[in-house]
Amino acid sequence: MKIALLGYGKMGQIIEKFALERGHEIVLKITVDNQEDLTRQNLKSADVAIDFSTPDSVLKNIDACFDANVPVVVGTTGWYGKLQEVKDDCSNSNNTLLYGSNFSIGVNLFFKLNQTLAKLMNNYPAYEVQVEEIHHTQKLDAPSGTAITLAEGIVDNLDRKQEWLNEVVGTDVELFPKAEQLLIESHRIENIPGTHTVIYSSEVDEIEIKHTAHNRAGFALGAVVAAEWVKDKKGFFNITDIFE
Repeated sequence: MKIALLGYGKMGQIIEKFALERGHEIVLKITVDNQEDLTRQNLKSADVAIDFSTPDSVLKNIDACFDANVPVVVGTTGWYGKLQEVKDDCSNSNNTLLYGSNFSIGVNLFFKLNQTLAKLMNNYPAYEVQVEEIHHTQKLDAPSGTAITLAEGIVDNLDRKQEWLNEVVGTDVELFPKAEQLLIESHRIENIPGTHTVIYSSEVDEIEIKHTAHNRAGFALGAVVAAEWVKDKKGFFNITDIFE
């Protein structure tokens, strides 16, 4: 495939490495320094685009891909408030978008495990649950997209939780969730690629399920695999569709 990389930071560079190893070609790299190159003509030279940019850039990048009729894989998080709007745009313009809060195979298995455990816990009201996430200090959004997916998996399957709320540890704001609210605790620590933990606590014991990323390679490889999967498809997809 010919791939356009929208965002060429640490993730973009690792994606490039995996793409080249798998026989693909990078025909366009968009960074903060060459935004003017994000044109319809340049995008049309690609079979698929992969976006790991920033929450401030991603919607503009998606619009550009739709305008050029180029399928786009979006790994950038922090824009999900516009998800339905983007989905409608994708459908109305007969375009293709695949997004995910996390492209790691291990994390997507973790999502499934989280949903199953939440269903089981409907029978055990003595357990209180919360989500904790730890990321490097350069991460721009909190909570992480992965933590939101975990929280939504709990809210959708555990009857006693109706919504989630987020506390960023180290700020002046301390939250006191109501019984029906699920707390996501966000930590920002140097050089942590991403750790997510779901904790069920009772007076007598505690159950944890945890995913720890050792590096960014799993996310990058998953993004390339997603691009290969979505290239000739039409519609709006989630990374979980690949694992069905």
